[in-house]
Amino acid sequence: MCGIVGVLGQHEAAPLLVEALKRLEYRGYDSAGIATVNNGALESRRAIGKLVNLSDLLVHNPLAGKSGIGHTRWATHGTPSVKNAHPHQAGDVAVVHNGIIENFVELRAELNSYKIKHKTDTDTETVALMAKHYLSQGFGPTEVVKKTLLKLKGAFALAFLFQGEDDLMIVARQGSPLAIGHGNGEMYVGSDAIALAHLTNKITYLDEGDFAKITRNNLEITDKSGNLVTRKIRNINMNINKVDKDGYKHFMAKEIAEQPSILKTTLQNYLNDENTEIELPKNDLDLANIECLTMVACGTAFYAALTAKYWFEKIARVRVEVDVASEFRYREPPVSKGTIALFVSQSGETADTLAALRYMSSQQAKIISVVNVPESSIARESDLVLPLHAGVEIGVASTKAFTAQLTVLALLAIKTAKAKAVITEDQYRQYLKDLNQIPELITHALSAEANIRRIATELASSQDVIFLGRGAMYPLAMEGALKLKEISYIHAEGYPSGELKHGPIALIDKEVPVVVIAPMDPLFDKSVSNMQEVMARSGKILLLSCRKGLAKAAKGTWATVEMPETPEFIAPIIYAVPAQLLAYHTALAKGTDADQPRNLAKSVTVE
Repeated sequence: MCGIVGVLGQHEAAPLLVEALKRLEYRGYDSAGIATVNNGALESRRAIGKLVNLSDLLVHNPLAGKSGIGHTRWATHGTPSVKNAHPHQAGDVAVVHNGIIENFVELRAELNSYKIKHKTDTDTETVALMAKHYLSQGFGPTEVVKKTLLKLKGAFALAFLFQGEDDLMIVARQGSPLAIGHGNGEMYVGSDAIALAHLTNKITYLDEGDFAKITRNNLEITDKSGNLVTRKIRNINMNINKVDKDGYKHFMAKEIAEQPSILKTTLQNYLNDENTEIELPKNDLDLANIECLTMVACGTAFYAALTAKYWFEKIARVRVEVDVASEFRYREPPVSKGTIALFVSQSGETADTLAALRYMSSQQAKIISVVNVPESSIARESDLVLPLHAGVEIGVASTKAFTAQLTVLALLAIKTAKAKAVITEDQYRQYLKDLNQIPELITHALSAEANIRRIATELASSQDVIFLGRGAMYPLAMEGALKLKEISYIHAEGYPSGELKHGPIALIDKEVPVVVIAPMDPLFDKSVSNMQEVMARSGKILLLSCRKGLAKAAKGTWATVEMPETPEFIAPIIYAVPAQLLAYHTALAKGTDADQPRNLAKSVTVE
């Protein structure tokens, strides 16, 4: 969740660290801090709240030094405060950490036995104190870190800085990602490549269990078995301009607006020049013989997988199981022959999803991943990687990555259907035609923004909102509710329309808006019937449908949003747009931060 950075440079480290942290603030913004070594002296600066507070502090209380580490925090242990902010410094060592030290209570007890007392509420402080303990015994920095790491249980990416060591940084990873950047007489460290994009495009990713000793001109990596190893240097093509708002008020607004061009790019990367064939990256998977598809994800990615279940079962005739990663990994389900495991993750670093992947790998299942970061941990451990080609997504609430996930999953479903010969050539061509309409139809959907903005102004006063959908619109109803919860802090729930009378209808009154997602599909009339049940009980209906649907069912509704006429197959992708816009403009009306909602982080790298 947290973001960590490090610099061994030729210039002042503080500005470089702050700029790198800006690119990682989506990982957490409860507090931030940096530490540097200047002429041998180790010092730190920390501030509560968003990174701008640290920047202000550094204006009034600068921190010199060309070697440094930095951290932006999403709080796990201990409330957001200056004392709990990283870096944690204990004597001659400073530490930044992403992850959770699961045995920190036991470590505190051991440290207390050495008369070493903790001053913070964090698990990370025990790492710094344990390192201090070993320093006091006369061990050098490398041995100090190795001995400290042997004490730790849990997930971590760690960076250590030492008093008197201007040209040394020691890092390690277990369960949390860590990248090392290569410069000209400089070296950098970041939780992911985006943090380092303004400094270098040459990146080495540490493998699980790696330990690295870094100087300005050398990188020495030791694997979990204690062997010196070489990890590949990758050239990462990342346009740093993509992390700018380009005139939009929020990244979320920009990322919603980008969707037509983003999805056009996604399609271009999977279709041949004639748009007549779906072309997957080179792989040895036999799609024709898939008997069962197990799909695992978290949050928004879970709803993308749940939507895809409808496509794979109805079109490709493949039995699909969809699971939340945090539950799946502990259930240890049996894996039958012919099972393919598919994992969906924007970051490719989601801790629970990665753990579930590793379980399926241990069961000899073939692994497919749908990710936005092709060099991520999940991607590197997959048999087939399907990149989203969505570009960097900064807004914590996923938008363009969600529709890109749906698009890639739709492509895979159709490719599988063709491989299994369960659709005709004409049907295959029609599905491709439908897919190629996505950018234009999303552009049309975006034209409803002004109307949605007006609706959101009134919706912002609500305490509770219900979203309803049938078929593939049911997962979208849950995704719409999630978006509203995430950034406006309004309680919202998504339900299948048919389940309304099995409990949720008890919540209906004139104060509870009900968002009905009802394209003109074979289930439209049933959705309208459920809508009528709500209106009969004085419920406020916001109906999302096309012109024909509104002409048939808009009477008596509180508000409507007109959508383009859309092929049933791709409707979930198109109808995601008004749900995103509704959440965004409701957040604006309430005055909340759409990009950095409270208590959330973009990349969930801890359990």
